[in-house]
Amino acid sequence: MIDTPAQDKVEDIEIRLLLEALYLKYHYDFRNYAMASIKRRLKQAREQLGFSTFSSLQESLLYNPDMLPRLLRYLTVQVSEMFRDPTYFKAIREHVVPHLRTYPTLKVWVAGCSEGEELYSLVILFREEGLEERTIFYATDINQDALSAAESGIYPVDRIRLFTENHRLSGGKTSLSNYYQAAYGNASFDKSLRRNVVFSDHSLVTDAVFGEMHLVSCRNVMIYFDKKLQNRALGLFNDSLARKGFLGLGSKESLRFSDYGSAFSDFDRSEKIYQKVGE
Repeated sequence: MIDTPAQDKVEDIEIRLLLEALYLKYHYDFRNYAMASIKRRLKQAREQLGFSTFSSLQESLLYNPDMLPRLLRYLTVQVSEMFRDPTYFKAIREHVVPHLRTYPTLKVWVAGCSEGEELYSLVILFREEGLEERTIFYATDINQDALSAAESGIYPVDRIRLFTENHRLSGGKTSLSNYYQAAYGNASFDKSLRRNVVFSDHSLVTDAVFGEMHLVSCRNVMIYFDKKLQNRALGLFNDSLARKGFLGLGSKESLRFSDYGSAFSDFDRSEKIYQKVGE
């Protein structure tokens, strides 16, 4: 059945009401996410969770607390891989790390950490470069299930071949197999990788800055935000970064046309790594 323009308009109203209910009831704010993206994910949720309309999904969300984590799995993107876009991590290794070596202590924020793949990539990179011991890593996400998965550090073993190749292409100095044990179809990453990590619930939409960082990596998160929300997130990163701190974005994200373009310089334009302008 093909949706008519009238049906589309009604669905858009239902979606806005659903997002408002989600915010008022649970304080998760998706109201300024890009509409096309949020509509696509909500349609998938509605169909797979067995609801005929967004209104019926909203009713269940309001009266059935078990519906919240189920819906969040659709609204928060949990697709990533270790050392995704290896050239990004190679640029951090070769060009950002020499600057970070000059600090006696370091703080790194992985914003929107999903299930932890990017976090572990950075921890392993920092260990190989001799910076792990002086670094505190903050891994944040709005999805508690994702944070729990990140904290467990367990991934299907069939993903390890891709992770291993990415690690090699990123300039890895050891074998990725040094960092995990494989058993029963899963690869469990070593607990020592989490000893300097703080996992925390944090929303780029509603929460504030919580510390001074030397590197913020937030990749492939803001592409789902509208311009207003992108500016809010970039404002948080700007406020949280130390002078001449570094910001890494996803390959399709940019500071151009944002309110904070002048606050950063292009450190590595091709890899979307920016440096906060010094005062």
